[in-house]
Amino acid sequence: MKIYTKTGDKGMTSLIGGKRVPKFNLRIEAYGTVDELISYVGLIRDQDISPSIKSNLVKIQEHLMVAAAILATDCDDCEIKIPELKETYITFLEKEIDDMETELEPLRSFIIPGGHTIVSYCHIARTICRRAERISMELSDKFNVPEVVLKYINRLSDYLFVLARKLGKDLNIIEIPWLPQL
Repeated sequence: MKIYTKTGDKGMTSLIGGKRVPKFNLRIEAYGTVDELISYVGLIRDQDISPSIKSNLVKIQEHLMVAAAILATDCDDCEIKIPELKETYITFLEKEIDDMETELEPLRSFIIPGGHTIVSYCHIARTICRRAERISMELSDKFNVPEVVLKYINRLSDYLFVLARKLGKDLNIIEIPWLPQL
């Protein structure tokens, strides 16, 4: 199979189900942003972090691939079988968040992202995740987007925030609280 098809040269692409849409279509924006997020999660995974976190990040990338496939699908009776995003994936994120938070000081203010490259990568991934959530929510106003997809993306942004804090703690990075000057 060739990687280039030349069918997108004029600014159109195909969704799962065969429908052709412009590359700036909201559905393309939604799954394209999830694709960007998958790459950033890979960048975090490529850092010098614990094997258990790396393993969790691979699972998250697999879950996000499912979410992207769902967002890329526009057909009621697809001949192609689309995998399911499961509630257990959300439970997995919640358990990981809870486990990491047992090691962290409670938040008393917003924190300013940064302090180490790995921490910053987590915050960048978190903001991409929030963008994916906003676009997916907008898409759900026009088309059927399974609620589990929206919940997963929302919970993942929480996970990425807590992961940034956990990795910062592991690296002895001091969190800088945001204390607005009024």
